[in-house]
Amino acid sequence: MLELVNLSKSYGGRTVLAALSHRFEPGEFVAVMGESGVGKSTLLNLIAGLDVPDGGEVRVDGTPMSALDDDAATRLRRTRMGFIFQAFHVLPHLTLAQNVALPLLLNGRPDPARAAQMLDAVGLSGRGADFPRQLSGGELQRVAIARALVHRPALLLADEPTGNLDPETAEGILQLLRAEIKASGAGAIMVTHSHAAAALADRTIVLTRSGLKFA
Repeated sequence: MLELVNLSKSYGGRTVLAALSHRFEPGEFVAVMGESGVGKSTLLNLIAGLDVPDGGEVRVDGTPMSALDDDAATRLRRTRMGFIFQAFHVLPHLTLAQNVALPLLLNGRPDPARAAQMLDAVGLSGRGADFPRQLSGGELQRVAIARALVHRPALLLADEPTGNLDPETAEGILQLLRAEIKASGAGAIMVTHSHAAAALADRTIVLTRSGLKFA
């Protein structure tokens, strides 16, 4: 499903990723751990085509991301990927229900019942008419998670998805993530500093300045 081939990236003369190669199998939930600054978030951005590697390539279903023009890459992200960002990126002028439903609308598949189902799954039942300004940071994280899962993506990319949640809520959200991706046969790559979060993944890889290690 996803393959990294000699992937390299530098910023301002500083190498972040160097000749990184790895294969992620369909349907597996992989945790990526490592110290701050080793390129974990950069890796997610490169996989999604939101950033361009200096060398090597990312292949999705055998197709190099570099072979796609901007429109094709956008369609791939919109239809086949789901994203959970540290910064949430919840739209302040939309209600919670509208935020969660956005991927379905962009894909031409409006489904208010599915959006409501996902809000309920993350513990925000009955809050669909609320606006983001009425929520805490942890609640905003849950909205972002519901939005990432609502269209049943083939690949979920999650950057510290439980970083703003208390331990009990975090465990419940991670169990939801795992259940959703396993039910749909999707793959997931989760960047995290939490060993408890990583323990729920199928396997863990550790990103270091010298490459990958396997936990």
